[in-house]
Amino acid sequence: LSTFGTTTVEAKSGYGLSLDAELKSLEAINAGARQWPGTVVPTLLGAHAVPTEFRDHPEQYVDLVCEQMIPQAAKRKLATFLDVFCDRGAFSEEDTVRIAMAAQKSGLRVRFHISQLTRTPLDRILKLNPISLDHLDHLSDADINLLASFPTVATLVPGANFFLGLGSYPPARKLIDSGGAVTLATDYNPGSSPTSSMPFVMSLACTQMKMTPAEAITAATVNGAYALGLERHKGTIEPGRDADLAVFDCSDYREIAYWVAGNHCSHTILNGELQQNGQTK
Repeated sequence: LSTFGTTTVEAKSGYGLSLDAELKSLEAINAGARQWPGTVVPTLLGAHAVPTEFRDHPEQYVDLVCEQMIPQAAKRKLATFLDVFCDRGAFSEEDTVRIAMAAQKSGLRVRFHISQLTRTPLDRILKLNPISLDHLDHLSDADINLLASFPTVATLVPGANFFLGLGSYPPARKLIDSGGAVTLATDYNPGSSPTSSMPFVMSLACTQMKMTPAEAITAATVNGAYALGLERHKGTIEPGRDADLAVFDCSDYREIAYWVAGNHCSHTILNGELQQNGQTK
């Protein structure tokens, strides 16, 4: 990650879909975080999908998430955020509201995967005060205007659209022009976005979502910090902030997004530690 200039990541569970597996995933995330000088923000995504054994009774899995998974992850301080995949074939608005309220009761902040496959109206979801909504491929103009009136950040992941060959991308231009805050992420995962390159994601943002290079840099830095609740410490270069820097061998900042699938990051500084080729110096 740091070889591409990344200094802070959000890491989600969500591939175990059982109490033990989800807690074990979060333990692994926290163990890995201790081995890396960068910053890792752990998120419980137990509500990623309904497991096969609960397919006929999905409400029982929601019970498990709310009554066991969330309280144990919170008590053991394994997660900072709770995420829910609210979409067709995943969890309904009603399920999402219930899971989110259980998370907030346990002290976890909430963020949601939403409107990736089909549109979900955002009015009920935004009233839960999520820090971020991820994907957002299918938004109406009303959704976009409503989102702009909330402090919630729109986290766009064009790498997934590219890898899945969807041919369409989230409406970044409309979101920005309406006054919404947009951030970019790799959505690095084995199923839909196997890339850890933020410069590549920035290229997609500029070429496919019509963002300017300056907007892409803003989305990859300070807006990303807001999407993780780290805006007081990260995202900008100024006194009092963490010493997180990415240095690129370019003559112009626009080259970071210009070189498609290239990597001109020469080195990074993660919380004050110099890294070159992924190794601490």
